[in-house]
Amino acid sequence: MKYVDLDGRAGEATGVVDPRPYLEHLPEFADRLPPGARAFATDPGHYAFSGARCVKDLRPDLARRTAADEVELRFRHNCFKHEEDLVISYRGVSRFQAGFLGACDVSGLGEVILDEVLPRPDGGCSHEIACRPGTLFVVCRDLTAAWVPADCPETPGA
Repeated sequence: MKYVDLDGRAGEATGVVDPRPYLEHLPEFADRLPPGARAFATDPGHYAFSGARCVKDLRPDLARRTAADEVELRFRHNCFKHEEDLVISYRGVSRFQAGFLGACDVSGLGEVILDEVLPRPDGGCSHEIACRPGTLFVVCRDLTAAWVPADCPETPGA
């Protein structure tokens, strides 16, 4: 991650996740992000830790190629926090990397810690997603993020 702090400090505690450095720099480059990536990165709920549309605590569930240069990632909700699953469709994919101790099964990546979307010199973007204990990294022309209904027997926050 370039800006998101995955190992910050808060008083005596270490390992505190802090998106503020990314959010402070986001206005400097948001206009250079492709439209879908910009909408996703600048969504007010994206980094609101207690919000139902924060990426933190989602679980990568499925990665599938939908066309020669398109990949879809599905993230499962956490019933205590989310009411929906997240589906991200990447177009113009030039790099897709999933890392979990050498494996590529995204379901083994664990919960999402945080992510960051950055512009690329070619007009596209990169999307890095830190999970416990793995990572996902995608370079693409653009992405579309959609929150979709999820089957959750429990009430979020209950």
